[in-house]
Amino acid sequence: MTVSIPLLTLMVIVVYVAYRHMSLKMWHAVVCLSLGFLLASTGAAPQINSVLTGIVHQIQIWLSGRRG
Repeated sequence: MTVSIPLLTLMVIVVYVAYRHMSLKMWHAVVCLSLGFLLASTGAAPQINSVLTGIVHQIQIWLSGRRG
């Protein structure tokens, strides 16, 4: 799955809102970021990629159905 700029922007906004309004500490974000990098180099990476691709695809279908 190629990460698009809008998806990356959305994730940055979610992290900012969590940091600002949900008491997310900066070290929590750093730990999650580190975990993501570590998971990307494991054997679980293809399955995680598949799940995330499926979720993004379902959201795209749901949004296109709402508009049309």
